[in-house]
Amino acid sequence: MLKKLDESLLTDLPPFRKLSRPQIREILDAATPLRFDAGVAVFSEGLPIERFFLLLDGHIRVIRTTPGGDQIIALHIAPGQLFGIGVALGRTSYPATAMTADECLALAWPNRLWATFTERYDGFGTESYKVVGDRVGEMNNRIVELATQAVEQRVACAILRLITQTGRKVEGGIEIGLPITRQNISDMTGTTLHTVSRLLSGWERDGIVMSERRKITVTAPHQLVILSGATV
Repeated sequence: MLKKLDESLLTDLPPFRKLSRPQIREILDAATPLRFDAGVAVFSEGLPIERFFLLLDGHIRVIRTTPGGDQIIALHIAPGQLFGIGVALGRTSYPATAMTADECLALAWPNRLWATFTERYDGFGTESYKVVGDRVGEMNNRIVELATQAVEQRVACAILRLITQTGRKVEGGIEIGLPITRQNISDMTGTTLHTVSRLLSGWERDGIVMSERRKITVTAPHQLVILSGATV
C-alpha cells in the first residue's frame, strides 16, 4: 500500500509541507500501514508510548478519563493529522485514549523515529509542534467554555466546532462529517444525555438542526452561532 501512496498526497499536510518528495518517500518507507474498525482503541490512556501515527482516513476521538471514572471527549482528530505524539511533549505514556469514530486508515512509526525525523528533516518538527500548539489552544478554549458558559452555549459551541473541523455541505445544511451521537456530545460538553437530548429536540423544532441516528446536520448555522454566544 505504501508503494502506491503517492508522496504528492502528503505535501500539503503540516508535517510534510516543507519537505521534498524524496524526503517524504523516506518517511513513508519507514511507516507501517494500519486499518482499524470503528469503535476500537488505537492506544489507551496510560500505556507506554510505542508508536506515533498519521491519520489518512476516518476520524479519531481523543478520550480522557477523569479521576471519578467518567470519560470526556477532549478532541477529534481529522484525516491528515498526526496523533499519539506524546513524545513531542516529553511524555513516556499516552495521555489519552485514541478511539476510532469510524473505520480508519493510518500510518504508524516507532517512537524512536520521532527524534530522527525532527533532526533530519527541516520543517517536520516545527510544523508538527504548530499542530500541538493549536490543540493546546483548543483545549484551553474548552476549559474556558466549561468554566464560564451555560450548557446551551457549550453544546452549541461543540456542534459548531465539529462542523468547522469535519463539516460537509449537504442538501439542507452542513452535516457533521463523522458519526456522532447525543452521548458523544454529552461527553464533549460535561453535561447529561438528557440535557443534550432536550436541547437538540428543541433546536429541531426551531429548524436549527436535523438529528438522525449518529448524524447531525446544522440547517441554520447563523442561529447556532447566536446560541453559542459568539459575536456575530
